[in-house]
Amino acid sequence: MLPTVARWLGADEGPGARATHRLTPWRTDWSSQTGASQLGILHGSNHDVPAFRWYEKDTGEVMVSNRPASAVELQRRAIARTGDGGLLTYDGASRGNLFSGGAEQLALVLSMAARRGKENRSRAGYFAYFSDPANAVRTALSFVAEVGREIGESTRARLRRRRPRVSRGGLYPFIRAFATVVERDVVVAAVIGDMLAGRAAVYADLVAYDEVAHHSGPTSGDAEKVLRRLDRSLALLAQVAEHAPRPYRIVLLSDHGQSPGETYRARYGLTLGDLVRAGCGLPVPRRARRTRSGAEARAAVRAALRRPVEEGTGEHRPRRLAEPIVLASGNLGLVSFPDVPHRMTREEIDRRHPALLPTLANHPGIGFLLVRSEDRGPLVLGARGAEVYLDELPADAGPDALGPLADFGPGAADAVRRTDGFPHTADIMVNSAYDPLDGEVLAFEEQIGSHGGLGGAQSRPFLLSPLVLSRPVAEGAELVGAEAVHHVLRCWLHEAHGPEVPRVTPADDRLPDPLAPTAFPAADHVVQDKTQ
Repeated sequence: MLPTVARWLGADEGPGARATHRLTPWRTDWSSQTGASQLGILHGSNHDVPAFRWYEKDTGEVMVSNRPASAVELQRRAIARTGDGGLLTYDGASRGNLFSGGAEQLALVLSMAARRGKENRSRAGYFAYFSDPANAVRTALSFVAEVGREIGESTRARLRRRRPRVSRGGLYPFIRAFATVVERDVVVAAVIGDMLAGRAAVYADLVAYDEVAHHSGPTSGDAEKVLRRLDRSLALLAQVAEHAPRPYRIVLLSDHGQSPGETYRARYGLTLGDLVRAGCGLPVPRRARRTRSGAEARAAVRAALRRPVEEGTGEHRPRRLAEPIVLASGNLGLVSFPDVPHRMTREEIDRRHPALLPTLANHPGIGFLLVRSEDRGPLVLGARGAEVYLDELPADAGPDALGPLADFGPGAADAVRRTDGFPHTADIMVNSAYDPLDGEVLAFEEQIGSHGGLGGAQSRPFLLSPLVLSRPVAEGAELVGAEAVHHVLRCWLHEAHGPEVPRVTPADDRLPDPLAPTAFPAADHVVQDKTQ
């Protein structure tokens, strides 16, 4: 299906086929979404990013990974925590990403979209690309064809009554066309320009598959067609690398996977916000409201048009301060009580709403809850009274000791325990049910291919790297977490034996406070990010 990738893996059927790349699986953090993964990969820290969107009690703000104001703040926090400007500080380019990675050359970078005036270079890629009439005509025709393709495919899915299915009307055909045509063409053209200019490192994000998989399903025919077109883009980059003024090594990185399954609302006729309100004894709307999808392409479109990115922040914003805020991140839900200034404990929640935790834990659409006990630390709750105190688990705990976490695979307890230590973890963290037999989860957003929590393929992305680079991990070891991927990429940059230059200088006006300079070696390779 993907001839370029197959050739790199030595899987094509030609004579003398030999692999040039190795495939390394890795495991995401609990928050298996681009905001957390890309921040960790590019800036070396995704500390205190518990989900795609979350409520911060100290500021009263909802942070949203694909909102420019939130993205620039998350980038600032990561730089302050690591003392490092990012993976791309020396002669790097960042294309189509949420974060800059410290690169000077920027195009379509969301964390820069909050800026106004000449300093905002986030849309420079569009202007450079469409200034060529040939590019503009070709992309415009492809855009129109993609809109027609989506309308035809969604109509067929509706007529054949395919399940699961979500709404694909309104502006979605245009958003899909933007992600699969406009952003792809602009990002690929920018990367080609970087390679011909001999830049040291390039990190680009191609979101086309991710956008289509959210609405059509990760293994749908629609998504497969998009993958084939992305494969042709990879082949083009490989051809350009042969004529570049310096050698390039192309790394294909998936920053998360996708898990299939129908939506929570479609399965049970209510949203997570409705269930939380019922558990709190609050009125529940007769008709379940849709939860807005947080797909990256929508944010990119609105940033390109200079419109506010996040139209809604989740499932339910309270009318009164005492009511809970319920937010969704794929199949991960967050419940916060804004009138309590600290993170509430299990005991406090039980005293205030004695039916809430049992209602959530025993619902068939909920896999497990994370709350905090006053005396025993992080606590995982499951159906039928299951309780697992994470700090009391032995290192070799078996499935029986893991309780509701057992089905979520190795490392689930460690991932949940790490998130519990974040300052802005919600009062209640809710992970949907997961069926290990078919790999399906129940998204709290309107997505039939989702990522954001634990369960199935969403937590198992990949790293495809040239054999000339060192192994990412030792034989038998596992690559765990986005921060670990950052260290692998930094190691590969060191292997290029580039010159020693400052990572961050006081003259860097993208940082709120000057940081002490540190050394960062250059490297000759392209890091190409493709969301699985």
